[in-house]
Amino acid sequence: MRFDYRLALIACVSACAPMLPEAPPVAPPAPVPASQPPREAGSATTPPPAPAQTSGVDQPGFEGWKQGFLNRKGGARRAQYEQQLANLTPDPEVIRLDGNQPEFSRPAGAYISNAASAARIAEARRRIDAVPWGVTRQYGVPAEILVAIWGNESSFGQVQGNSDVIRSLATLAFEGRRRDWAEGQLKDALDIVIDGRRERAGLLGSWAGAMGQTQFMPDNYLRLGVDQNGDGRVDIWGTDADALASAANLLAQAGWKRGQAWGYEVVLPAGFDYSLAEADGRPWSDWARRGVTLAHGGAPTAEEAAERGTILLPQGARGAAFLALPNHYVIRRYNNSASYALAIGLTADGVAGKPGLVGTWPNDGPISREQRFGAQTALARMGYDPGAIDGVIGSGTRRALRQWQIANGRIADGYLTAAIADELMRGM
Repeated sequence: MRFDYRLALIACVSACAPMLPEAPPVAPPAPVPASQPPREAGSATTPPPAPAQTSGVDQPGFEGWKQGFLNRKGGARRAQYEQQLANLTPDPEVIRLDGNQPEFSRPAGAYISNAASAARIAEARRRIDAVPWGVTRQYGVPAEILVAIWGNESSFGQVQGNSDVIRSLATLAFEGRRRDWAEGQLKDALDIVIDGRRERAGLLGSWAGAMGQTQFMPDNYLRLGVDQNGDGRVDIWGTDADALASAANLLAQAGWKRGQAWGYEVVLPAGFDYSLAEADGRPWSDWARRGVTLAHGGAPTAEEAAERGTILLPQGARGAAFLALPNHYVIRRYNNSASYALAIGLTADGVAGKPGLVGTWPNDGPISREQRFGAQTALARMGYDPGAIDGVIGSGTRRALRQWQIANGRIADGYLTAAIADELMRGM
């Protein structure tokens, strides 16, 4: 079957939208020095969508913001930054995309099925030899994981984004919703150009500022980029080896555990206490005593069984269930979305020839922005704290929803549907 790059362009999950960082129930062994974690269509380091704390008060307009930025971040390089920003205008498309992110509303099953499609798995299998043996040996990250990220981030380098990264980040900083984050990334992007690491014309990426075949934000490019082919440049745009080694370095620095899986699909027994999902991790022996089994039989390795695994229900009690091990959360340091990390893991499993899912996904419809905000507002007013009222259905919202479900005699799976959102809003 020929891989259709037109479909890849539509389905590509290369850093197209910022994602809210969630505190994982199982903390990776070592935190990656990353600034972001994006969401359902995010990249190796896209921004959190929470309001930023700004420094000082800028004068009105884009020029007013620009002078404020130069005052805050320019330092000894103020004149050089000012030269790069000269005649720059905000990009209205960036503002539009930042305010309209439909991937936030997509059911997990639809997202995962698309991102881990048979076509993508087949193409990733064909490209696995592009991962240098030295990369897997040095960083310990399986080649299957790396090609899964490569495919999901840029359709194997085919869809990297053609936005001016400096203009995109300046626009996001001016917009102000994530000003501190965006200004830090903008400073790093300017330094990339001024230090001669990349010409300005070639500093292209997604509308959110993620760059290259593995969609790195500027800060991670500077700190984690790898010159794998030894030509003196970190070229994540045009050199497969550099892009893949950089991704491996990010995952290794985040605490990737050599020789361990990301997790497993599991089957939950009748009467399972769904409120245990996303709670504190437990060793496999505890889950097994509760009747949890691996969907394809067998058991985790001894090392995996000793880890504190977490049950994930990305689409509630009616959908597929997973045991997430620490490497799942390492992937989420690349892009902090459970759906993204599951898609990467399942793609990698397919590349390795492992069988597909046993569970099925409910055919749930999308949830509108108004429903997401409305559900969070309703939960907060009823005394169930969802955290920030931001329209992002993260762990805080799911925890609050479980509390409401328990109080109302429902299955406490923490899964928000459009029907539940409407019911919550009617009860306000």
